[in-house]
Amino acid sequence: MAAQRGLVVVEMGGRQLDREEKNAESLTGKKFKPEKVPLSRWEFAAALGVFLVFSTGLFCIYLTMPAAEYGELRLPRTLSELRVLKDHLATFAKDYPAKFILGYCSIYIFMQTFMIPGTIFMSLLAGALFGVIRGLFLVVFNATAGASSCYFLSKFIGKPIVNWLWPEKLKYFQAEIAKRREKLLNYMLFLRVTPTLPNLFINLASPIVDIPFHTFFLATVLGLIPSSFITVRAGLALGDLKSVKDLYDFKTLSVLFLIGLLLLFPALLKRKRIYE
Repeated sequence: MAAQRGLVVVEMGGRQLDREEKNAESLTGKKFKPEKVPLSRWEFAAALGVFLVFSTGLFCIYLTMPAAEYGELRLPRTLSELRVLKDHLATFAKDYPAKFILGYCSIYIFMQTFMIPGTIFMSLLAGALFGVIRGLFLVVFNATAGASSCYFLSKFIGKPIVNWLWPEKLKYFQAEIAKRREKLLNYMLFLRVTPTLPNLFINLASPIVDIPFHTFFLATVLGLIPSSFITVRAGLALGDLKSVKDLYDFKTLSVLFLIGLLLLFPALLKRKRIYE
C-alpha cells in the first residue's frame, strides 16, 4: 500500500509539473529552450580562421625580433607592467623603428578586431615612446583599422553574438539610429567622442543596424581623436600616472561631452525645425 501511495504521489506530482509548464508556456507563448551557442559551425569556423591568420602573422613578427627580447614581451595589464615594458622597448624601438611599428600596429589591430581588452595601455605606450604627434597618428590609425576589421567581422558573424550578449542595448541602439538617419554622422561622432556607449559595442552593432561603412569609418577617424589625444599625452608622463581612471576625471569627461554636444547640435536643430 505504501508503495502504491508513493506511485500515486509521484504521478500526481508529475502531472502538476506538466500543468505548471503548460501554464507557463501559455502565458509566454513560447516553449522553454536551453541557451545555445549563438554561432553556427560555419560562422565559428570563419571567425576561428580569421583569428588564426592574425595569430600566424603576429607569431612571424615575433620570430623576427632578437632572442633577448622574447622573455620581456607581454601585454601589460597594469601601469607598473607598462612602465617596465616601456623601459625595455625604448632601445629596441629606437634601433629597429620599422620592425617595432609593424609589430605594434599588428598587435593593436589584432586586439581591437577580436575585442581583447588592454588597448588603452597600447595608446599610453605610443605616447611614451613616440610623443604626441606621431603617437596620436599611430593610435588613431590602429584604432580605426581595428574597428573597421571588427565591423566587417561582425557583418558576417556578429548578429547572433550581439543579440545574445546585449539584446536590450541593441534594440535601443537600433531605435536611436532609426530616428537619426538624416544626420547619422553627427550622432555617430557624438557616440565616438563621448563614453555614452562602449566602443566595443559600437564596432559590433553598427553593421547589424545598417550603419554604412563610410559613415562608420569617418566617425571613427574623427571621433577618436579627442580621447586618443588625452591618452597619448598622458603617456608622456607615464611615471606620474597613478591609475587609468585618472585619465578621465570629471573635467575631462565634461570637455568630451561638450565636444559631443556641439557635434550633435546640427541634428538637434534640424529636429526642432521639423517639429515646428
